[in-house]
Amino acid sequence: MSETMTAIILGIVEGLTEFLPVSSTGHLILATELLGFDQADWEVFNIAIQPAAILAIVVLYWRTFWDVAKGLFGFEQGAINFVRNLLVAFFPAVLLGLALGDVIETMLGNAALVCWTLIIGGFAILAIERWANPPATGPGVAGVPLRTAVLIGIVQCLAMIPGVSRSGATILGAMAFGVDRKTAAEFSFFLAVPTLSGATVYQLYKHGAGLTADDYQLIGIGSVVGFVVALVVVKLFVEIVTRIGFAPFAWYRIVVGAAGLVWLAMR
Repeated sequence: MSETMTAIILGIVEGLTEFLPVSSTGHLILATELLGFDQADWEVFNIAIQPAAILAIVVLYWRTFWDVAKGLFGFEQGAINFVRNLLVAFFPAVLLGLALGDVIETMLGNAALVCWTLIIGGFAILAIERWANPPATGPGVAGVPLRTAVLIGIVQCLAMIPGVSRSGATILGAMAFGVDRKTAAEFSFFLAVPTLSGATVYQLYKHGAGLTADDYQLIGIGSVVGFVVALVVVKLFVEIVTRIGFAPFAWYRIVVGAAGLVWLAMR
């Protein structure tokens, strides 16, 4: 398989899974394992294409970001609370990422770990769906209490384990703390902007010096594909979780994780 086709496939996987509670990193690891790619060769690529998913969120929610920007200049409390909540939720990931960065990188090539965390995370989603009782509607991201935003940020740190899912951890964590489904999903989307941007900048700082012009071309291809796919997925995801909930994604995780373990055992 050509490197261009590989970049397209991984771009599709990134766009499909980044904002779903199924772990984009886990799926990228399994995809490279399943298709026989060298994990080390595509590790930086998998991180470098994440800004494409971020751009999809900015495009889809441009009016929200614009209103917040205007509100900050006018010292509006809603805009201040919006930014405050995202920053305090982002901060725990910064601390833990800097402290355990090398440990986290060693886990990125462990496909078996991904499979187990997919399964465990699937059952965790089913449990939260059953026992959490979030309200039907809520005040939006700006209305999330400061303490809840901090707790969501702490839960997000679990996603540093491949297969856990950043979006799954933040969304289900928010619901467990009493946030409605729609606000929980949007909080996760907006929190992805500083979180994924920071992770990408950090990884490119550490590994970017070795990238060639061809590498950047492949990153560009994967990013365009991931952006287009993410645009479609995010809009559908909000509709699905609002009407149905997260159970379909939980069972998907369990099936994929179990199938992955069987495949790894039979190799």
